[in-house]
Amino acid sequence: MRIGFVSTYPPIECGIGTYTQYLTDALSGLGHHPYIFSPYGAKGEKVFGCYEQTGKDIAANIYLMASKMTPDLMHVQHEFGLYGAPKGIQIIELILRCREAALPVITTFHTVKDEIPIEEEIVLRVIIQESNAVIVHEESHKKTLIKYFGYEDKINVIPHGVRETKPIEGAREKVGVVGKKVLLLCGYLRKTKRFDKIIKVFPEIAEAVPEAVLVLASKSRGLGHPEYQNEIYKMIEESPARDKIITLYGQLPQEEFDTIISASDILVLPYELGGQSGIMAHAFAFGKPVVSSDLKAFRDWIRESGGGLVAASDEELTTHSIKLLSDDKFRESLSANIAKFVKEKTSWQVVAEQHNKVYDKCAWLPSPLAKYYG
Repeated sequence: MRIGFVSTYPPIECGIGTYTQYLTDALSGLGHHPYIFSPYGAKGEKVFGCYEQTGKDIAANIYLMASKMTPDLMHVQHEFGLYGAPKGIQIIELILRCREAALPVITTFHTVKDEIPIEEEIVLRVIIQESNAVIVHEESHKKTLIKYFGYEDKINVIPHGVRETKPIEGAREKVGVVGKKVLLLCGYLRKTKRFDKIIKVFPEIAEAVPEAVLVLASKSRGLGHPEYQNEIYKMIEESPARDKIITLYGQLPQEEFDTIISASDILVLPYELGGQSGIMAHAFAFGKPVVSSDLKAFRDWIRESGGGLVAASDEELTTHSIKLLSDDKFRESLSANIAKFVKEKTSWQVVAEQHNKVYDKCAWLPSPLAKYYG
């Protein structure tokens, strides 16, 4: 089946682009033929950069390119901010163009807020109404959409995929943490991630676990959130435990990012806002237990997987981190839980097969007796 993906895509720096790369690779392994319609700057086989994210002709450009590739269905990766102003409303035009041409549309919502602002509700309502199917990553996201919009039969829950891979050899030597217990904070620096909480309490963690080091691996994205970045680096410079804090900063290509995660013992996600975390998926790819804040999406994933601890308070962020760093057997048991969870429920192969079922339900066939071939 030919599937047209509307999404960012590497080397564009975007978690959704990385998600699409892994998903389309897995779908290709099932015999599908993905085509990616992406902003300018994306590269790869069957990847077509055809619009500016701030442009006013996004829908027309994507549809024109897609019409040349003749996909059997379109799969939109949705996040507010990806499809122009106001609130990415041009994606509605694209969906309507596809529907007018009898081209089925599936939309994945990567973020679903518990309380949806009215200006976003207006856009989401039309997207859900006009999409043939909707995909979310969490049961709680499905419940929220049903509460606001209905359409229960359209909404499918498919988890964020996780790679099945092995740790990078010699990672601890490369990062310079041989013989250390490594607590890792990683990803883009923005205030809602609340890395400052961990930097503030790390001296207490280091006192309880003398061999502990904190690694902050921050991917750069222009000049976004400069005040918070300055706050973080000032906190590190003034920390009583600054000699046990390693700061890594840059673009961090996938291999380097994987090396840093491989060198860690645990990852901490003290976020105060967010849906399913791509960072948690990367942690699980290498069997690394996590300590997370009490966000519902994080809590549900950790409880289902048995791959970490949920902190309901700042104090628990500290005590849970100490527990995981100091108790090797407990940490290893969580890693075993993660391996089982990934293999059975969240590997990209499993996730691709779940997508395949949604595609089969939505794809147009000329007769109930017809079967798609090719």
